[in-house]
Amino acid sequence: METIETAPAPPAKPGERIFLEGPRTRPSELRTLYQIMREFLAGFRALHFAGPCVTVFGSARFKEDHHFYGLAREVGGHLTRLGFTVMTGGGPGIMEAANRGAREAGGRSVGCNIRLPHEQEPNPYLDRWVTFDFFFVRKVMLIKYSYAFIVLPGGFGTMDELFEAMTLIQNKKILEFPVVIMGKEYYRPLLGFLRGMVDVGTISPYDLDLVIVTDSVEEAMAHIQRHAIERFGLRRRPAPRRSRFLRE
Repeated sequence: METIETAPAPPAKPGERIFLEGPRTRPSELRTLYQIMREFLAGFRALHFAGPCVTVFGSARFKEDHHFYGLAREVGGHLTRLGFTVMTGGGPGIMEAANRGAREAGGRSVGCNIRLPHEQEPNPYLDRWVTFDFFFVRKVMLIKYSYAFIVLPGGFGTMDELFEAMTLIQNKKILEFPVVIMGKEYYRPLLGFLRGMVDVGTISPYDLDLVIVTDSVEEAMAHIQRHAIERFGLRRRPAPRRSRFLRE
């Protein structure tokens, strides 16, 4: 088997917080618990009036001239015209593009940013954002306020977010909100793997009914119209510049 050589990871710097480092003193665990609670409260306060949202997931690494950046930008504009606030992870790439499309269409865009050593700074198209230290707190916020999820091409983080949403829907921890995967060719191997999971019985055929796969923005919006707006009884608020929805 061919091995891939990689550079050794740099040693942890003194004072770096390592959450999953094993048992610690009780005061240390209490401080961590307080930090987690404080992040949840900050997220709840900042995003309470942001929704209903649609969350757009995707890679931070695509530049402005990339096809998928343009696709995400188009998605953001269409979601605004449907009346949703566009929520992303708040960073560059696909996230920036979706927020940018929402801003250009006169809508609202919000972000759940994460502190990382590289790649992640709040993009300039956010009306409001919150910055988190803990990934799991951030994922709760990205899901909590959304009526649909759009997944564009991405890496480990995007896969994590996709399967988080699907797992929560599958196990009825959240309602059956629509999940739209965009990028048929990019996700072809993953979709084949999922069908293999159905074949061996680790997931049911119904689980794949939770997802639509398309390259068409119009098809994606029609799916959200049927399975989010109509299904959950959302109606437009009389807002002149930024269309919003209320739960009936």
